[in-house]
Formats: sequence, structure tokens, C-alpha cells
Amino acid sequence: MKLRSYKPRVKICCISGVAEAQMAIECGADALGLVSQMPSGPGVISDEVIAKIADIVPPTVATFLLTCRQDAESIIQQQRQSRVNTLQLCDRVDEKCYRELRKNLPGISLVQVVHVTGPESFDESLRIAPQVDAILLDSGNQNLAIKELGGTGRRHDWAISRQICDAVNVPVFLAGGLNSENVQLAMRAVGSFGLDVCSGVRSNGLLDKSKLINFLAAIHDSQMIREANATKLPSSY
Repeated sequence: MKLRSYKPRVKICCISGVAEAQMAIECGADALGLVSQMPSGPGVISDEVIAKIADIVPPTVATFLLTCRQDAESIIQQQRQSRVNTLQLCDRVDEKCYRELRKNLPGISLVQVVHVTGPESFDESLRIAPQVDAILLDSGNQNLAIKELGGTGRRHDWAISRQICDAVNVPVFLAGGLNSENVQLAMRAVGSFGLDVCSGVRSNGLLDKSKLINFLAAIHDSQMIREANATKLPSSY
């Protein structure tokens, strides 16, 4: 196993407003997660607030719109209203939807969430990878009566996540229960291109600057990490 030092891209999710966005950017976030209407989970804000945040974010920072919509027409409308540069598809969509998004939203990155529930998530990732710019591995469950599409604060099986990172030809983000105490372990175990954190940098639901600084410091301090799929880096990230 080849080892080297690497710095994963960091996405701070569940940004609630302009002030939190500015704090995350000042601390060194590479991407911001902006959560639109979801069946469950934290951090939901209106499309109007998402647009206000996207307008103040510098071009060097990616803006991810988290959407649970599954039809291309409404996803396209949502992106055009919010003006984000990345769509994070939190539920499953069909191949026709991917084609329509590509056709109608040139230059907008597509990131598909795969909720890691077992070995079947490996096969799902292999099927999806050719359709998208990146995959985000999270700990939700689409099969529940009320779907969990992220924001659970739970870890999933990182051994499966590592297998996915090794197998697909697109960048992979790791989400689910990350914090300053386990992020170095996650980097070593999974070696993902990016890390996605929400509850691990919050206190009482609010972005906590000290926790955010500690999380980023833990990443910067880590040495000799398993080689990540950073060679699969698209220019949009």
C-alpha cells in the first residue's frame, strides 16, 4: 500500500446563512453544502437563502445544492434559481435524469450520494460513477418509511468506502459522523478525495468556529496517509 501525505478537500455542510458561509470560507473550507427541502435531517434552508449564500461565495469555493428531487425538470429549475455550481443528488435518479442535467446545465458538476448500507453500495457506486463528476458516501437509508438522505451524524462501514474509492474513476467524498477526533483515522482508512462534515463542527446546531478550526487542524497535522484518489481530480473542484 503506497503512502504519502495528502490534503483532502473539505466540504462544510448544512450552512444556515451568509454568516456561517463566511466563517467556513475564512477558516479554509473548499466547499459549502446548502440543504434544500428534505424528508428528514438537519440544516434545511429556503431556496432564496441558498441563492443569497451562493452569490457571496468566491469562485474558488464550490457551492453544493443538496436536493432530494428525482426529476430533471425540477432539479434544473432549482439550480437556476439558486445559481450554485454543484448539484448533490441525495436520492437515486435514473440515467435519463443524468442525461437531461448534463444537456441543460453545462458546467454544473454532478455529485451523486450513495448511502452505504452494505456490500450492495459498492455495486451501486460502480453503476453510478460513469454518470457523475463525483460520488459522496453517506450514512442515510432511502428504504425507510421516512427517507434518511444524510445528516445522520452516524459512521458507516469505512471498509466498504475504501473499496469504492479504489474501484471508481471519479473523486469520492466521505461523509457521516466525522469530527476532529476521528478524521485522521478516516483519512488513513478510506483515503477519499474529500471529506464532508456537518454535526462534527457544530454546537447546538450552529457552526462552531473552534470545532471547525480543530477539525481542519487535525487534517493538516496528519502525515503519511494512504494514497487517495486525488489523481481523479476534476477542475471544477
